Amino acid sequence: MAGGQLNVLATLDQAKTQWYHFMAIVIAGMGFFTDAYDLFCIALVTRLLGRIYYSDPTSKDPGSLPPNVSAAVTGVALCGTLAGQLFFGWLGDKLGRKSVYGFTLILMVLCSVASGLSFGHTPKGVIATLCFFRFWLGFGIGGDYPLSATIMSEYANKKTRGAFIAAVFAMQGFGILFGTIVALVVSAAFRNAFPAPPYFVDAQASLVPEADYVWRVILMFGTIPAALTYYWRMKMPETARYTALIARNTKQATADMAKVLKKEIEEEEQAERQVVGANTWGLFSAQFLRRHGLHLLATTSTWFLLDIAFYSQNLFQKDIFTKVGWIPPARTMNAIEEVYRISRAQALIALCGTIPGYWFTVGLIDVVGRFWIQIMGFFMMTVFMLALGVPYEHWTKASNHTGFVVLYGLTFFFANFGPNSTTFIVPAEIFPARLRSTCHGISAAAGKAGAIIGAFGFLYAAQDPKKPDKGYSPGIGIRNALFVLAGTNFLGMLMSLFVPESKGKSLEEISKENVDEEAEAKV
Repeated sequence: MAGGQLNVLATLDQAKTQWYHFMAIVIAGMGFFTDAYDLFCIALVTRLLGRIYYSDPTSKDPGSLPPNVSAAVTGVALCGTLAGQLFFGWLGDKLGRKSVYGFTLILMVLCSVASGLSFGHTPKGVIATLCFFRFWLGFGIGGDYPLSATIMSEYANKKTRGAFIAAVFAMQGFGILFGTIVALVVSAAFRNAFPAPPYFVDAQASLVPEADYVWRVILMFGTIPAALTYYWRMKMPETARYTALIARNTKQATADMAKVLKKEIEEEEQAERQVVGANTWGLFSAQFLRRHGLHLLATTSTWFLLDIAFYSQNLFQKDIFTKVGWIPPARTMNAIEEVYRISRAQALIALCGTIPGYWFTVGLIDVVGRFWIQIMGFFMMTVFMLALGVPYEHWTKASNHTGFVVLYGLTFFFANFGPNSTTFIVPAEIFPARLRSTCHGISAAAGKAGAIIGAFGFLYAAQDPKKPDKGYSPGIGIRNALFVLAGTNFLGMLMSLFVPESKGKSLEEISKENVDEEAEAKV
């Protein structure tokens, strides 16, 4: 696009905030609501799975998942997500954002239900079936990352684009909270309907047969809100930037956006010729390396480093809370009571730390900018990790548990009012339209690689060096693990220095899509 910006794209950039923006946020956001519910609800039921399928009534402690099984159950969806981000990110640039969007939602809904219906005659069979369906659940979730971000960025106006993309991502917080609420309600209902003694009183009676329904209901329930939005996903028109710049049909793009914006948009006579003359270099070209190579390195590395800390914190909250004494020892509770206690603790963190952080980002990202929010978030996460780790023994005393939870909640607040939001937003803005979904998928996949390291690594690393949990080798302990996470956050802050600021600019201006090779050479 050697000339200026197409009329239809300029009209989108200048459009006032209106109803269709909010519809797009809800439609895209409900996918993220389900993503977060499905990825993080597994942490609420892994203790219960251990009790049901790996119990030994003669042991003084309840059953728990063996290390390899726990790692697989927790991490297999992340592996699927990584694969889905790469595949659907690429497909979104090849076939169109809308064409692929409905399929990812169907895959998430079906596999989420199937996860709850996992079957088998032996514990190994049930867990294997669960892992199979959770991998493909993750594959569908992976597609939602690049597609939702790209669709929202291409629909939004340039003045409030950051807030709109952040609002889509903020639905993740409600998904996490909804998961804990569902677990609270389900476990409370079953606890009252089927009372049982604590494990140390009667090991066998502490696990009622009906407990097997608890984890299944929790895993399946999150599909309902997402399924309700499928119709509206299919009604959304393809984004104007895909239609005009990639499919090269400016007439159709103009007609689609005129209907969405409910206003006449003048169609340029030379528009088709203007788009045909646009840049065509690809991902593995020297031109991409020169223009966006450093950008891609920055978005992948910062997302990778963030997710090591973010996912290890989220998935293993229950273990950390148990170690510091905020959740009672497992043997003092029955199976369903333990689910209730874990859910209550994680609901408090989601409500007080996670959700407010997301919405601070929504409110301030187009004022402060992406760059400073990301730098500030990584810095504060580093500070609070050190504040937890340096005086760790102090926080393990019963009188100091509240202080520990407050600081721990603040790490979540600044993750979400910080890099957990901005690493999602920036890749949807700074790359050219024909590579936008692909590059977002690559960045997100790097993040999930970090999440896998966090999920698998923290499980083993946080083990007490003197008294590891049953089946585990001695680790470095939670205190040293917190220092490692502080280090990854600090590295993330340094790599954020290479992330460009995209506040208030059009997507074509940021990505230099309207600058041809000759013009760039003159500059």
